[in-house]
Amino acid sequence: MMMTRSAGGDHNEPMIEALLKRPAWQVLLLALLFPLPALAWNAGGHRLVACIAWDLLDQQDRAEVSRLLHQHPDYERWSKRAVEYYTVSDLERAAFIESSTWPDEIRKDGRFYSAGRDSPTTTQIGFPDMERRSNWHYLAWPLTDAAAPHGEPVYGRIDQAFVELPPMLGASDEARRSYALPWLTHLVGDAHQPLHTTLKIDAQGKQDRLGTGLSVRNPFAARPGLTTLHAYWDDLPGPGGLRGERLDDACRTLAAAYPRPAPSTADQWLDESWQIARHSGYPPGDERVPTISAEFHESAREIAKQRVAQAGYRLAELLRKWLGRDD
Repeated sequence: MMMTRSAGGDHNEPMIEALLKRPAWQVLLLALLFPLPALAWNAGGHRLVACIAWDLLDQQDRAEVSRLLHQHPDYERWSKRAVEYYTVSDLERAAFIESSTWPDEIRKDGRFYSAGRDSPTTTQIGFPDMERRSNWHYLAWPLTDAAAPHGEPVYGRIDQAFVELPPMLGASDEARRSYALPWLTHLVGDAHQPLHTTLKIDAQGKQDRLGTGLSVRNPFAARPGLTTLHAYWDDLPGPGGLRGERLDDACRTLAAAYPRPAPSTADQWLDESWQIARHSGYPPGDERVPTISAEFHESAREIAKQRVAQAGYRLAELLRKWLGRDD
């Protein structure tokens, strides 16, 4: 009974409707037994982050990124998509953009396993191991009255991923470098999605699990209806199938609209996301299933666009630093 999201943006609205008709104790039991996955920006959002970052890199950085991607065991998958969806003249750029969604895709890849749930699978050539590391995508700080998040997260370890992965990218082991590259490309985007840092707890002690446990009505979707608050935020940057010329146009528009942010750390990105979620991430009111208002939607769209642009700038800076060319 796990709620999953398809690449096409279907948030299983009938399933959510069915859950809302169940007795409250059944919904809570299902939530405890089968926690909902948190995916951060949809595929289009992650491609936008990668697109902005690539366009900020110089030729030498791009050549090194491409060299590392060629060594990744799944490079052929990304190159095939590059040929299918992008112009032939810039396939290396397209392959990098397509690699940005890889950490989400391995969640359903039988070669990989989830620690604590599955038996380990055989380590294949080019990978340090086959663990999905689903908890690298987020962390959950309670939305308390504190001025800023502090202490250990309730769950999730994206903060730890930002400790482990950058040095791996800068190491001498080529296989580990090629493994770290798409992870970092993806996780910089994840860190800028506000609901990837939050845990809202109601008066009864029920946790909303990064907004995946809070249903909302979204009248502004292509197919208006029920979704989760987390999925609502995921889709704000654009459609999941955003590629090719439409992606390029959106990428240029974002880069032109938002200036380069000041230098900062991954901890600061996560703190920013928590603050945004606390003040602007949740619809006002206390309805069990709130309806997204025009005012809230306009504000959320602006926040999402700015966060995607910031993620693109910051990904470029991170890559320059750990590829050894932080000028």
